Amino acid sequence: MSGTVDPVVARDDRYFWEGVAQRRLLIQRCTQCGVLRHPPAPMCGSCGSLEWDAQQASGRGRVLTWILSHHPNHPDVPARVVVLVELDEGVRLVSNLVDVPNDDPYAEYDDLGVMVDFREHDGVLLPVFAPVVAG
Repeated sequence: MSGTVDPVVARDDRYFWEGVAQRRLLIQRCTQCGVLRHPPAPMCGSCGSLEWDAQQASGRGRVLTWILSHHPNHPDVPARVVVLVELDEGVRLVSNLVDVPNDDPYAEYDDLGVMVDFREHDGVLLPVFAPVVAG
C-alpha cells in the first residue's frame, strides 16, 4: 500500500480541497437561498440557482452511522472506522474516525460527538474526525 493517489479534483469541488490544504472544512452554500450542500454540485437542488460560495464549517458534528472497514488484500493492516458525520450545520460527510477511545472494534460510535482534524494519508491531507473530549 505505497504510492500517493491524489484526489480527483473537479471544478465544483476545487474550493473544498483548497480549504483542506489550509486545514479548513468548507461547505458549498447557495447564494440565492442559503442552502448548504455536500457533496458539491453545480446547481442548488432547492432553488435551481447556479450561484454559490463556500462557508467554513464549525467542524463539529455527530456520528450518524459507522462501519469497520478491513482492507481485502492486506488483512494485517488495522481496520478503519468509516463514519457518516452530520455536521452541526446539517450537511453530512463520509470520513474516518481517528483517535478512538479504546481498541474495541465493536464499540458503539453512534451519536458520538466529533470534531474535524486533518491528517496525512499516503501523502494526501484529508479531513478526518476525532471524538470530542469532554471537559
